[in-house]
Amino acid sequence: MPVAATLFVAPPLTTVTTARLTLRPYAPTDEADFFALLDQERNRLRPAFPARVAATTTPTDAARVLATFLSDWHSDLLYVLGIWHTATAAYLGDISLRPQTGRTRTAEIGYYLAQSAEGHGYAREALAAAVQFGFDDLQVGTFSIRCRANNSRSCAVAQAAGFRQLPTRTRLWPLRKHDAEGEILYYSLSQATAPTR
Repeated sequence: MPVAATLFVAPPLTTVTTARLTLRPYAPTDEADFFALLDQERNRLRPAFPARVAATTTPTDAARVLATFLSDWHSDLLYVLGIWHTATAAYLGDISLRPQTGRTRTAEIGYYLAQSAEGHGYAREALAAAVQFGFDDLQVGTFSIRCRANNSRSCAVAQAAGFRQLPTRTRLWPLRKHDAEGEILYYSLSQATAPTR
């Protein structure tokens, strides 16, 4: 007999802080920063975030996307936190958690940073904070992250946070030609295996 999933009520809009970062839901006043980053780095971000880039081609689109994020939060569909450098108030990127409820509540995490913000440990710091938020506030039992095989930085961020790479599964009928750019690696982290904080 299947176990019935319990109804999860989304938490209130939450701000998470770390030693250097502020992670918070977007506000309408963030539209310009959100759009500018996506617009300036469209070609770099498109392979990993095609829907986000395609949905945000104008500032008006950005406002609509940010409003959708707010609605998604309250509906327990997607929790998107913008990432800001606390001391400088510079917008760095965002991190999102997409929950799914089953026997165990799971969530997929996706994140991106402005190219100028890479290499400073911000992604690791934001990921650790988002995981803790997911465990504590969203009742997530297991997280997953997908990384492109040719994105060694993203893979290193997942591993540094305690995520373990899952065995690759060969598709019987590939959807597209397998190449280094298209190969996706899967990582997982559960509460039971998470590093203690």
